[in-house]
Amino acid sequence: MIIVSGEGLGLDEIVAVSKGAKIALSTDAAVLGRIEASQGRIEAAVNKGEQVYGVTTLYGGMADQYVPVERMVELQHIALWHHKTATGPRLPAEDVRAAMLLRINSLMKGYSGVRLELIERYVTFLNAGVTPHAFQRGSIGASGDLVPLSYIGASVIGLDPAFLVDWGDEVLDCVTALKRLGLEPLTLRPKEGLAMNNGTTASTGVAANAMGRATTVLALGLNVQALLAEALLATNQSFHATIQAIKPHAGQVFIGKLFRDLLEGSSLIRSEAAGERGHRSGKLIQDRYSLRCLPQYTGPIVDMMAVAAQQITVEANSANDNPLVDPETGEVYHTGNFLAQYTGVAMDTLRAQLAMLLKHLDVQIAMLVTPEFNNGLPASLVGNTAHGLNMGLKSLQLTCNSVAPLVQFYGRSMVDLYPSHAEQFNQNINSQAMNAANLARDSVDACEHFLAAALVFAVQAVELRANTVRPGFDASDMLSTRNRAVYAAARTAALGAPDAEKPLLWNDTEGFIQDKVEGILTDLRSGSLIRDAMAPTLSEVNAFLNG
Repeated sequence: MIIVSGEGLGLDEIVAVSKGAKIALSTDAAVLGRIEASQGRIEAAVNKGEQVYGVTTLYGGMADQYVPVERMVELQHIALWHHKTATGPRLPAEDVRAAMLLRINSLMKGYSGVRLELIERYVTFLNAGVTPHAFQRGSIGASGDLVPLSYIGASVIGLDPAFLVDWGDEVLDCVTALKRLGLEPLTLRPKEGLAMNNGTTASTGVAANAMGRATTVLALGLNVQALLAEALLATNQSFHATIQAIKPHAGQVFIGKLFRDLLEGSSLIRSEAAGERGHRSGKLIQDRYSLRCLPQYTGPIVDMMAVAAQQITVEANSANDNPLVDPETGEVYHTGNFLAQYTGVAMDTLRAQLAMLLKHLDVQIAMLVTPEFNNGLPASLVGNTAHGLNMGLKSLQLTCNSVAPLVQFYGRSMVDLYPSHAEQFNQNINSQAMNAANLARDSVDACEHFLAAALVFAVQAVELRANTVRPGFDASDMLSTRNRAVYAAARTAALGAPDAEKPLLWNDTEGFIQDKVEGILTDLRSGSLIRDAMAPTLSEVNAFLNG
């Protein structure tokens, strides 16, 4: 049970709720007192005839039009009603749940002028597994994620049967869902409709889930690179502590230490410590850049992803609607916390760094399949070279070559592509955060596919390498302690446990490469073999990103 109080939500908790974890509202008297005070302040403003945006006025570029007291409740329902304009694909259920959680968390800060009863509606839906239909398109991330948050808000109050929800395998109208929950449609009070749809919590919910998955992508990408370093007979000198200490960027120092640990105990990695002969006679005295510069290249990736993670975490624990009501002083602030620029920038950053990660891996795979650069492995990692017609993983490299540029394309910035004329020129600066976050989800999807293919390359390469050192293709005894576990998990997910008699791919026609990639991809997304095997790396990466 995750307690929600308006602060302290971490990315892991957001991801857990998106996958079905239950929540409860804080019972802390100070938290509940702030909620009551801010709602009371709105009621007092109405009773005194004070002018408050979105309460006594229309919205945006029409905020110069005033609303009589007898129509203020109607206005709050219209705030949700008139945003039923969405197009495009549905938001995944996990992202909708994250958006609901973050709306709850924002409202629990006590600056939004709503009743506790309204917040409890979201909690009831979440804990019952009732998920409103919301859509990916329609929000520009200014004045909040108005369209998707309106679909969610209209559903939890039962605004109209046209708003639909998923309940298990059923699709219900929201009014029917409320009846099953033992609730009646809720009549909003002044400010409450605006508090439900005016905020950054839809795009930030999508972003938090993308960040959670991207953390796994990053950790696995680093583990794959360690396996490829073993397959390519890399030197461990590139990761020496002294090198990192005299260029002490936090990410570079972290990567150097991580790879020293990942490669510890390997019999394939060359040591160039004093008294040991690590140079290869007749070969380059040093590794090519993708190995030698690995800390310097991937260090900035983890640094920038840490910045993005911190931005999303702060945004997820913010009050982000307009106007905001200070529960201590009663001051009403007409503000711009609804602008999701931090979320948009974080997602642009995340996509750019994922693109850099795959660029690096794609180069290493190219080295791996090319005899001129792979230190004695067969072309395209052919298993049975005596067959005469085998072409190994030649076609799978093309898959990687198609996915990596796609992730590069997704890595282009979104937040600078705004229309300045939005909504009567009122929203003349907007964040495009929802588009940026949806693109991040797409980028992570593609990265997972790439990494599944990269693991096929890594498994095949280390098995062929092991057989060049001593008879037998099971590479377990040659690999570092930590890589051994990831190798065995990926091998099992792709085809079965390591086999001393044959590598992952022996003769091309003995099985489809697609099946091996899909086996790994399925385990990555819904299994536990690879995740458990890479748990130490994932834990360290997670700690760095969220430290």
